Amino acid sequence: MRIGIVNDMRAACEALRRVVDSLPDHEVAWTASDGVEAVALAKRDRPDLILMDLLMPHMDGAQATRQIMAAAPCAILVVTATVSGNISLVYDAMGYGALDAVDTPMLGPAGEVSGAGALVEKIGVIAKLVGPAGESRRRPQPRAGGAPPRLLVVGASTGGPKALADLLLPLPQDWNVATVIVQHVDVAFAQGLAKWLGDRTGRSVRVAEHGQHPQAGDVLLAGTNDHLALSKDRSLEYRADPREVFFRPSVDVFFGSVAEHWPQIGVAILLTGMGKDGAKGLATLRGRGWHTIAQDEATSVVWSMPKAAIDAGAACEVLAIDQMARVVTARLGG
Repeated sequence: MRIGIVNDMRAACEALRRVVDSLPDHEVAWTASDGVEAVALAKRDRPDLILMDLLMPHMDGAQATRQIMAAAPCAILVVTATVSGNISLVYDAMGYGALDAVDTPMLGPAGEVSGAGALVEKIGVIAKLVGPAGESRRRPQPRAGGAPPRLLVVGASTGGPKALADLLLPLPQDWNVATVIVQHVDVAFAQGLAKWLGDRTGRSVRVAEHGQHPQAGDVLLAGTNDHLALSKDRSLEYRADPREVFFRPSVDVFFGSVAEHWPQIGVAILLTGMGKDGAKGLATLRGRGWHTIAQDEATSVVWSMPKAAIDAGAACEVLAIDQMARVVTARLGG
């Protein structure tokens, strides 16, 4: 079965992931940090089973269960820190369609998982109900040869977080475009930035995972101190090379890989930032027929990166940040 994990605690997510990974013929489909993100992911990629926490920010597990069962029904197992301590919410969730409830396994200091027996047993029972490997609902990640979504790629540095929020907020909430962002930020702050952008824009913004294929509706953020790049099979990967590139992750490295491997033209944007990273990559994308946009001086905190791109002839348009969503939507569709 393909299993979705919903929990706002990193240790709990890791414990659940390890349990799922230990089971033959089971795999983690995705993880969500709250009910809002879980509903969005379930609509886009319905798994065979969801392990649903109860107490989470933005939307609790009972309400998430209600919305998922209305929009993308699938098996839901409540997995919470203490079933007995949250019995009212447990009954609410089961009233909305959850099948059962179990306490969350614990991740120990040495990385061991304890208390997983009851969860494993319940997953086994649900697997028999769903059917072998959940083939009737299997929705694998698209691979090379499938129709890829339209793509929006964005590079940013100094002043980027606010500019990214201003760009994303007015874009259509439900549209068939994948968005991938490279922001100069240390790995220690990447998860926090993704959450902050999600809170500011009402979107599910996630850190890109190695091997992930961008899908329609995704908003993915480069999340390590290595370079994010697109590989030949259109999956995202993190690379240490080129090591001599100062900015990590590099906008140039990512834009260049997209120009090489993405099969259709999209829109590329270079936002506020210090230095020249992104100018070369934006020029390469423009040469491949992409519509390229650089942020104007008036709305940039630091105009070095967009200016370098403009000076290199890499930008089809120079726009204020509040003008970009309209142009992007017109180019990529609503």
